[in-house]
Order: sequence, then structure tokens, then C-alpha cells
Amino acid sequence: MLLYQRIRDNTAIFFTVLSSLLVLCLGQLDKNVEDAFKSGHTNNWAVLVDTSRFWFNYRHVANVLSIYRSVKRLGIPDSQIILMVADDMACNPRNPRAATVFNNQNENINVYGDDIEVDYRGYEVTVENFIRVLTGRVPPSTPRSKRLLTDDKSNILIYMTGHGGDGFLKFQDAEEISNIELADAFEQMWQKKRYNEIFYIIETCQAQSMYQKFYSPNIFAMASSLVGEDSLSHHVDHSIGVYVIDRFTYYALEFLERINQGSKKTLAEFVKVCPFYKCQSTTNIREDLFQRPISKVLITDFFGSVHKVKAFDKVNVTVDVRKKVIDHCQKDPSSSSCKKEELDIDIEGTDTRRLFSYAKHYPFV
Repeated sequence: MLLYQRIRDNTAIFFTVLSSLLVLCLGQLDKNVEDAFKSGHTNNWAVLVDTSRFWFNYRHVANVLSIYRSVKRLGIPDSQIILMVADDMACNPRNPRAATVFNNQNENINVYGDDIEVDYRGYEVTVENFIRVLTGRVPPSTPRSKRLLTDDKSNILIYMTGHGGDGFLKFQDAEEISNIELADAFEQMWQKKRYNEIFYIIETCQAQSMYQKFYSPNIFAMASSLVGEDSLSHHVDHSIGVYVIDRFTYYALEFLERINQGSKKTLAEFVKVCPFYKCQSTTNIREDLFQRPISKVLITDFFGSVHKVKAFDKVNVTVDVRKKVIDHCQKDPSSSSCKKEELDIDIEGTDTRRLFSYAKHYPFV
């Protein structure tokens, strides 16, 4: 009977320990799964390209400037945006409102803005320069502002707009980039560890064809139209006589204007912004090269730049500063820095600005 009791007690202990281990293991598993869904990137970049010249292509400039305005508002600085604009609509003599570009006929928002920084302008927007920017194969004399200084922890948003066809996108009605050239440029980027993840968006006719040849990992792609479909403009501003924005970009901006840097909106929500009844074309995505489920990917992983900051306990820091000052003055009481009135300061209750001032007064801290 005593033996039976002992076995029963030991069995109970065994299952208690086992259940505790299972809980710990499952908790760790959940954490690992959650970590797998995180991007792991440390910086964000954007490459925004308008490939069209001439006044009647005003909408393509408005498209790219609208995306430019959104990514800046969501936190990506100009130093991490490469903006390529093939024509200067703001200064075009046909523009009745000089130094402005609007993406809506109500003219509420001047997307040209007051602090725009165009990195490649006019005839600088070529296939060669675009590929050189992506791959980093730029001449040594190229200024920092025209370089894509990314690494293997960079998430890159690449947005392109212009006139295209099956397997190509035109640059300035003078040359074309093919889907094979673009795919090979992305592979060079991967081999040279120039990105963590890429979100590629293209607004053009037969846009889907531009990412059919992609073969590099960690690329998520979205197109405004299928092969065989046109990508259509949204509306005309009769005061200037041209279309001012394309449909896909118009509805994408509607979505982006409603979010901020702390938004929890995901790519899965973004890809639904322009159903056929709105776009009059079929938007399409390619996610087989992408490692994470898009329902777990925040839109700000590409359109924003949310910096993770570690907060320190101010009281602990101030106490440490005070201790170092007192220790120093005990060793060298004759020091000119060791004034009684300074040592009597109650820095535990001081604010951050006073703390820095106090620390600066004592260079040995």
C-alpha cells in the first residue's frame, strides 16, 4: 500500500513537471512563430520612378509625387528616397499654376510641395541610371543623394509609373526596360546583399508582365493590370486639360491617407484598395517569392519608417551621474568642478535637459 502511494505521488509530480515543460515549450514556439512573421529590417528606402515625358502625361508625374508625399509623411526621410521624375510639370509653360502639381481636380493638395527633392530629373531618367541605382554600380563621382545606400537589413519600396506593354516599360518614349532586365537587376541586388525585402508596385498597362520573370527571394509585387489589360486614368482637370492621376494610384492614396506611422494595417488590406469596379482593370499580386504571409506584414514595413527606440530609466541614469561626480570630488576635492552648490543639486528629480547640462559641466562623467 505504501509502495502504491509512493508511485502515485511520483506519477503526479511527473505529470505536473511535464505539463509545465509543455507550457514553456508552447510559449516559446508561439514566440518563435511570431518572430518569424517580423520583418527583421532596420531601415526603409523608397525608389519612386516616373518614366514619362510631355504635358499629356501629367498624371504620371502626379502619381509618383503622390506616393512620394505619402512615404515622407509616414516617416521615410528624403535622404532615403530616390525620386526620378522624367518631366517637370510644375515648371511647364502650359501649367497655369506654376510650381504646383495637383492629383485631384479640386486642387486641395499640391503634391509638388515646398520641400521636394528630385534626385534624377528630365533626361537623367534613363534605363541605365535606374539599373545603376538599384545595383549600386554608379560612377565614383555620383553624389550621396543619388545613391541607394541600402544593405541586407533594408526594406525597399519600388514604385514605377508610365506607359508599358507586355514585358516592357517605356522610358521617355525613347527606350524600354524589359521584365528580364528588371528581374536580373533585382537578382544582383540580392547577391550583393542590398535588400532584406522589396515591395514592387507598378502602375502601367499590362503591368503584371513586368514581374513575371522575377526569381529572387523576398520580393512581393503588385500590378495595376493584368497582361492584356490597360491601366486607366481616373479623372480630368478641365482647367488644365489633362488627366491628373491614374485609377490605381488614386485609390491607393485614399488608403494611405487614412493611416499613420503607428498603423496596424497590413499588406493584405492594401492589396484590396482597387477592385475591378473602381480600377476598371484587374489588380494582381505575386507573393510566391515572399517569405512572410502578407496578412502579417504591416503596410509601414514599406511605406513608413518606424524606428525602434530603447527607453532608459532617467532616475537610474541621474543617480549614476551623481555618483561619478561625488567619487571624483572625493578623490580630488580641490577640483574647480567640485563646488558645494553643484553637488547639492537634487539631480534625481531633474529633467533630461538639466541632466545633460549637469553632465556637460563635468567632462569626466
